[in-house]
Amino acid sequence: MSFRPFAAIALVCAGFATGAWAQSPVDNKPATPARDALAWLTRIHEAASRQNFQGTFVVSGGGNVASARMAHFCEGANQFERIESLDGQARNVFRHNDVVHTVWPASRVVVVEQRDSLISFPSLLQAGGDGVADWYDIQTQGDERVAGREANVLIVRPKDAFRYGYRLWSDKSSGLLLRADVLGESGEVLETSAFSDIAIGVRSQPDTVLQPMRKLDGYRVLHPVQRPTRLDAEGWVMNQIAPGFRQISCVNRQMDSSGDAEVTAQQVLQAIYADGMTYVSVFVEPFKPKRHTRPMLAAVGATRTLSTRQGDWWVTVVGDVPAATLRVFANGLERKK
Repeated sequence: MSFRPFAAIALVCAGFATGAWAQSPVDNKPATPARDALAWLTRIHEAASRQNFQGTFVVSGGGNVASARMAHFCEGANQFERIESLDGQARNVFRHNDVVHTVWPASRVVVVEQRDSLISFPSLLQAGGDGVADWYDIQTQGDERVAGREANVLIVRPKDAFRYGYRLWSDKSSGLLLRADVLGESGEVLETSAFSDIAIGVRSQPDTVLQPMRKLDGYRVLHPVQRPTRLDAEGWVMNQIAPGFRQISCVNRQMDSSGDAEVTAQQVLQAIYADGMTYVSVFVEPFKPKRHTRPMLAAVGATRTLSTRQGDWWVTVVGDVPAATLRVFANGLERKK
């Protein structure tokens, strides 16, 4: 399982002073439900980039549980982050701004990538957040305690069947996101991500991130190549997308020559779409019968994955959205003639 709400992919945008509900915190315009909702989400996002914190968080859903230790430090404009998985195969992630090292100690492999803010903690509202109130209703729902801290509770309800809802717990004093539930069509909890313990306002320790990023002796270092592109430049057109989503990125990925021959030869086209709260990724790669045996629709926690063949190509659509949303994207993608 991934740690999307708390680590790598994806929850919100800019500061709201506690109790300042009579007016917008930015421009002093009268408050509205949409402006209040965005202000709450904004405070959560800014807290993640301005606070030093560390703790243990757990992701559970679909009968699976995964946990990790996480630390985040900020010094001026510089962000430092480390994540250590506590279950399954050992994996450590170190991030300094947009440079990310994923370390696999058992196989002595390091993947070095340059990523944008989509991977920062948390991951929602980092693209297209200005229109989130068009597709979601956001309301406060009292106070609760998470990991021993008082938290404000927010309910995020979708306005249509193309997206899931959320329940968010935001630390009262700092605004930091402490817990996030992804809610299905009937309000059931599909996935929960939460800190089981957390310390906020800890001393910054950037060396605990930078030193492991420098010590790569004895590791096989892979540098995936990522080239910005457009769907039409690669011979594709997206005829329809789910309402509220817009394309925010399109890249062509390829592993460098230090990788395995099969991996090295593989090129994958990825287009990312966002509605302000969540993302859908569309991957296109050459069809290979040994790897792509049959079409598939799979679910793990809140994540749905749809894979299908289009002629000589294999298309995979992934997102924390209902299966019907994935089908809209899969059916909308067409090879140019």
